[in-house]
Amino acid sequence: MNLGLSRAAVARAIGFFALWIMLTGGNPADLGTGAVAALTATCVSLRLLPPGTTRVRPIALAQLVARFLCQSVVAGADIARRALGPRLPLHPGFVVYPLGLRPGPASNTFTTLMSLLPGTVPTGADASGRLLVHCLDIEQPVAAQLTAEEAMFAQVIGAARSGG
Repeated sequence: MNLGLSRAAVARAIGFFALWIMLTGGNPADLGTGAVAALTATCVSLRLLPPGTTRVRPIALAQLVARFLCQSVVAGADIARRALGPRLPLHPGFVVYPLGLRPGPASNTFTTLMSLLPGTVPTGADASGRLLVHCLDIEQPVAAQLTAEEAMFAQVIGAARSGG
């Protein structure tokens, strides 16, 4: 086992065990079962997603989390205002977004993150491979917002974007 794989295994095992402790409330009677579950989950995760050369940049991640939380609150309030206010009509529809990340785990993770933002849901791809995003108001600059989010996400994982 090389050093990179060892670090990844230890980090994942700690993460899975910490998750177990959070889910069970830290009950001492469950720690043995939690250790077995964490080791099993670690082995499965290493098999399904072997460690790569991607390194998460902590400062960029903190910026992304802060931006995500802020935008979630602002977008959630805007959606509530539009849905409950008869004078603010919704203009639902699809926006075609040319994903700049290469296909694979990075683009899948970004698409999942995008689905958590209020008002946008990635629904699939068109014939040319561009992402179809359902949004509540197509008159908003959705593609520009997604481009900014994708650029910030790419900084977090150190991925190159193709420019869409």
